[in-house]
Amino acid sequence: MVFDVLQMAIVLALAFLIVFPLGRYMAAVFMFKPTFADRVLNPLDRGVYRVCGIKAEQEMGWRGYVKAMLLTNLAMWVLIFATLEVQHLPAFGALNPDGQGFVNPFLAFMQASSFITNTDWQNYGGENTFSYLSQMLGLIFPMFTSAATGLACGVAFIRGLGGSVNLGNFYVDLTRAITRIMLPLALVFGIAFVGLGVPATFDGAQQVTTLNGALAPASPSPSATPAPDATPSATSQGQQTITRGPVAALVSIKHLGTNGGGWFNANSAHPFENPSPITNVLEFLLMAAIPMSLIYMLGIMLDRKKQAWTFFAVMAAFFIAFLVVDYLPEKMGNPLLASIGVSAAQGNMEGKEVRFGQAQTALFTTGTTAFTTGTVDAMHDSMTPAGSITPISEMLLNIVFGGKGVGFINLIIFAILGAFLTGLMVGRTPEFLGKKIEAYEVKLASIAFLMHPLLILGFMAITFALQLDLSSIPNPNPHGFTELLYMYTSQAANNGSAFAGLNGNTPWFNVSGGIVVLLGRYVSIVLMLALAGSMAAKKPVPMTIGTMRTDNRVFAGVLVGTILIVGALTFFPVLALGPIAEQLAMAGGHTFAAAG
Repeated sequence: MVFDVLQMAIVLALAFLIVFPLGRYMAAVFMFKPTFADRVLNPLDRGVYRVCGIKAEQEMGWRGYVKAMLLTNLAMWVLIFATLEVQHLPAFGALNPDGQGFVNPFLAFMQASSFITNTDWQNYGGENTFSYLSQMLGLIFPMFTSAATGLACGVAFIRGLGGSVNLGNFYVDLTRAITRIMLPLALVFGIAFVGLGVPATFDGAQQVTTLNGALAPASPSPSATPAPDATPSATSQGQQTITRGPVAALVSIKHLGTNGGGWFNANSAHPFENPSPITNVLEFLLMAAIPMSLIYMLGIMLDRKKQAWTFFAVMAAFFIAFLVVDYLPEKMGNPLLASIGVSAAQGNMEGKEVRFGQAQTALFTTGTTAFTTGTVDAMHDSMTPAGSITPISEMLLNIVFGGKGVGFINLIIFAILGAFLTGLMVGRTPEFLGKKIEAYEVKLASIAFLMHPLLILGFMAITFALQLDLSSIPNPNPHGFTELLYMYTSQAANNGSAFAGLNGNTPWFNVSGGIVVLLGRYVSIVLMLALAGSMAAKKPVPMTIGTMRTDNRVFAGVLVGTILIVGALTFFPVLALGPIAEQLAMAGGHTFAAAG
């Protein structure tokens, strides 16, 4: 255990060290201060503005910013959907060497919605459904643009908090986020991943002979009646199909942009996406880089570094707590196995890669749901019930660093609610960042917060009440309940990680999932940009002896208490019906029979 703790501490220390240079660089990019890349990238940006007809000097209020964001994302959604629907046509055969077929429109709707919202939830087997054209244009392309959209909206929100009525120009912020941050870093780490063994090729799948050799299929029993379409399986003949492609390009941006998704169905548990412990650490650092640095960037842009470190400390405290909650139950293992004499020395290794072990798996699991990435290096469905509380709870709260802007925006919701409640208790008009918080701001923050549980619990209720596609949930009782809870929570949080076990590729789950990811993304962004516009229009309030500071340990405690109280009241009942009930049953020696 000491070695495990040391591993996790070293990786977290490396992630923390990235915060300072990257945070300063991102602040310079979005404050339009000189950077080392200007000589090369300024002409590129101007070329993009000229081709797209963008007036870079035109500032936008919050309504104009929202309109530009929604129209741009709608256009990209149409492009993604169309790409998925035409991948099978002969005209695109050069980028479809494995002959992938027509994509069901329900699935295309879900996946276009999922990838444009930075969710990247996958209701398909990556290597067996989409062509290279779809993987690159339909998936990798929005991994850049959706990440840049979230970062641009986060920057606009910061400008509003800083008092700027004009939140900037969405098109300029989007372009600079891609050319100055996403593309350079993705290129560098894409090359690094190739060097570490991740494939990067346009060749089709490779047929190889397994160690068993080309064995003849077994002779059928005389009494057996073969099916009319029965053919010897690939494995019975000693052959295996090895799928490949330009995987490294996806792996780098899916982690840097906190996108998630995977070229392969096994995601980052697949050796082609994540070959070694070294790549596992790099993938964690990539997905932590922008969310953690964004908080430091906030402090620079607002000239309130102490406030930023207060937010950072709260998020870090939750991260460490959830890491412990994930690691310890997995390390202790399954008591039902121990009771029949199976050694628990290695802990619960079901669904985990031996090359990563307990420590890196726990850190990756905590990170992918904290940073709203969604990539997985182990099967979350195989975690102990207590261990699964970490990824579920991080997505339910959605405030532990988060992605590129949306996570800290959700933390601001709790900060405003905490300041409002504290102000009521002491009999003062609540203030936040030197501005009065009034009914309008509280309403916007409350609606933005309530949208999250409404989507999760509402669609769960509809699914169970109308018994929609319940046959796709193979596990009965609390575990099956947890699978559905995890799915809608991941989609509403725009995370994209999957609990597995549940077959989401059905008409209901595709349509409802698409609706959830769209509302979960855009409603909160629109409301919080409206809140930023409202805060920007307010006059600063001079600080007095009665002003409650929001950049000290007292307010950090208030913020933690608000998150725990509001979060517990909202979500504890569903946790009690799912993983908590299953953990208590497991501790009591009870098991549940499989469905059917």
